Amino acid sequence: MVTLFSDLHIHSCLSPCGSDDMTPANICGMAHLKGLQMIAVTDHNCAKNLPYVQVCADAYGLLLIPGMEITTREEVHMLGYFPDVETALSFSAFLKGHMPKAKNRPDFFGHQYVMNDDDEILEEETTLLMGASDLPLTKLAGIVREFGGVPVPAHINRGSNGVLVNQGFLPEEPQFTAVEVWKHLPCPHSPQAGRTILHSSDAHYLGDILEAEETVTLKERSVEAFLEYLRVPQGAKCVMPNA
Repeated sequence: MVTLFSDLHIHSCLSPCGSDDMTPANICGMAHLKGLQMIAVTDHNCAKNLPYVQVCADAYGLLLIPGMEITTREEVHMLGYFPDVETALSFSAFLKGHMPKAKNRPDFFGHQYVMNDDDEILEEETTLLMGASDLPLTKLAGIVREFGGVPVPAHINRGSNGVLVNQGFLPEEPQFTAVEVWKHLPCPHSPQAGRTILHSSDAHYLGDILEAEETVTLKERSVEAFLEYLRVPQGAKCVMPNA
């Protein structure tokens, strides 16, 4: 068994809401400085920066979990974690066909940069990545699983895109084995009972990346062991905010 300090919800400069400083190299460098051992970069509805994050993560000795933050038709945010970068890119290409064709307005939403491991801009994604797909929550969760990934509702108790705020409840179908909970806000116990609970930063700025405080214990240091950890509920208890 191995216990890893982790932050499993980080946005790069590809997300329009992410700082331009959130380059693959900067993210991995900051994670290393903060003592993290496992990270997931989860940009909105696109995975194009993951190959370069992988290079930087390998250089710093970090375990990278390839991920995305996917927006359902209901405008619920759902994290998808995938077995490798290539699979995440394949899912990203599939999802693009189900996203609106609206153009990004960098002056309003922010830039959407694809950057390599030397902080060089390779391209700027012109299609707005913040929109909702045309696929409902139930169908998207199933498709993530078809790609070998694990779907995890994101920050379920925070914001209009958290499923508890958006829907008022966590649907019984599909059956989620894990959820991400924003630990600084109260959360009903029932959506957490019998599920693996993730606490992450949802970082859009370098300083927001977690310190070495959240841990995940896996049978081995690998992406597949992490996905197995998510698929087998850990039965975590409800975490309430500090008084």
